[in-house]
Parts: sequence; structure tokens; C-alpha cells
Amino acid sequence: MDITPQVALIGCGLIGRKRLDSLPPGSVAVACDVKLDQARRLAAQSPGCVATDSIEKALVSPDVDIVMVSTVNRDLAKIARQAVEAGKHVLVEKPGGICVREIEELEAAAKRNNVLVRVGYNHRFHPAGLKALELFKNGDLGPIMFVRGRHGQGGRIGYEKEWRANPELSGGGELIDQGVHLIDLAGIFLGPFTKIEGHVATCFWNMPVEDNAFLSLRNAEGATAWLHASCSEWKNLFSLEIYGRNAKLHWEGLGGSYGIERLTCYKMLPEMGPPETTIWEFPRGDDSWRLEMQEFFGDIRLKRTPVPGLHEAKRVLSVVEEIYRQPKPAL
Repeated sequence: MDITPQVALIGCGLIGRKRLDSLPPGSVAVACDVKLDQARRLAAQSPGCVATDSIEKALVSPDVDIVMVSTVNRDLAKIARQAVEAGKHVLVEKPGGICVREIEELEAAAKRNNVLVRVGYNHRFHPAGLKALELFKNGDLGPIMFVRGRHGQGGRIGYEKEWRANPELSGGGELIDQGVHLIDLAGIFLGPFTKIEGHVATCFWNMPVEDNAFLSLRNAEGATAWLHASCSEWKNLFSLEIYGRNAKLHWEGLGGSYGIERLTCYKMLPEMGPPETTIWEFPRGDDSWRLEMQEFFGDIRLKRTPVPGLHEAKRVLSVVEEIYRQPKPAL
């Protein structure tokens, strides 16, 4: 493979544009969208890029090494599987599919065709998340006791008419949209969850999917992740707190409308009382998309298993499926 792999972008909406903006110049060979005008607008931003509304044409192109899939949830796993059957490496946006079965089928196809699949949980590559992982791996927190996470936004006029509100296209509501980020991040610090409790509710928006999800997840040792995802937050919010026996981390903000991203470490002193506090601020914007794709290029070059990949996607979707099996409370 060339030093700069050539990419086909399938889906040229908001996330497709974010992918283009974060890729090296000249690395996008094909832009594909069912709305051809949308593909053409994206292709015009990358010299030599061809626009098409044919997925098959994008996948058979000999110029393409990697396919990045940024479609509605219903089509993610289907198109990713077509790409791996065509011998292409794939970055598929979270959640990778709408059920565990789809991920298992994609995993089997990737193994047969000897290609790699990364799932786009870009929150892992935010600077506060990377710093939190560094401190965790260094043992600064001690054993983890529990995690508390909130991810919320306020929607917008007409939100209940967008594809995310259509269960046939989305596979669910706020849980499978933003909630999966929280589940994925909590799993980094707590590992697999063996006890899954919670429920979803539609509190505000007039739509057939949930606008709030409330989760209590426990690992084999009994450590808990208490998570809330909402699209009735009104002021965009991201907050992830990781509580260890020696220290607590608080990651807040994602930049932009979520506020300045920062990580605060509260280190417990031997005499307890007020902790030793260290704050890192990251005001320079969101570089997570670029870092995530650099990591995938490295996966391909080194022939290493992507993380997060299909294994992590299955773990997250197993939680989602279990919560969706619970009865939805009446309001």
C-alpha cells in the first residue's frame, strides 16, 4: 500500500465532511452518496476525487484502499460488509450496525477476506480522553470503583422528523446515538459489563424512539457505570467522571457548543481532606477525527487489530440490545 492510502467516503453528509477535513490532502479517491449533488460538493474539495451515487462503483475502484462508511445506522454494517467482501479495509462509524448479529457477520466476513475493520468511536481520541487513559494505565487512579457519565444535547426544530427519530433508519433513539459513546468509554475503565440494568424514555420529543436513556452497568467485580444520554438537555453537555480509590478524574466538554474540553484530576492525600488538584485544558478544537484515522492507517501498516474494532462494537451493542428489551416506562 502507498504511504498515503486512498479512501472512498460512503456517505457525504456532516460526518463524511468531517472525515474529508481530517484526511491528508489528495487521499480521497471517491465520494459516494445516494444524493449525487452532495457527493459532488464533497468531491470538489479534494483534487482528483470522483463523485458517484453507486456504492458498487466506489467499492470496485482499484484506486481505493480504505472505505469509510458514514451512513444512517441501518446501512452501516451492510455497506461495510460489501466493502470487506471487495477486499477493502473499513472504518465504519459508530455503532457499526444496529445489532450484535450484524457485527458478528461483518467480523466473519473481515476474517475471510483478511481485512481490518475499525469502528468510529472518535471520543476515545479527544485529548482529555487520551490523558485520562494515560493516567489510568499508569496506575494513578488505583482500582476503579465506579464511573459516572452524561452526554446530552438539546435537539433542534424538526429533530423529531430527522432520520435519527425513524427507528427503521436509526435502530433506536438516544441510546444508540450518543449513549453508545458513554458505554464504550466506560468499558475502557471497567471492562465487560456482566449486569445490565436501565430503561429508555421519551420525555419531550414526539417521536417513536427514546430521547433519554438511563443505565446502571456493573462488571464482574461489582464496579458500576451510571450513565445518562439525553436529547432534552437544552445546553449541550459532556461529563465523564472516573472514580478510583486513589484519585478521581473529571472529563468535561468536547469543544464547540459543549464548552472547552478539560480534564481535572483530584488526587486523594494520605490525610484526606481537600485533594491535590491538577487541571489540563484543551482549547484548540477537536482533533479526534484526524488522530483516529492516523491510528487506522497505523493498524493497516502494522497489520494490528484495530481498537476499538468489531470486538468493542459487539460489547457496546450487547448492552444496547439488553436495555431495549426492557419495557419502556409510561410517562
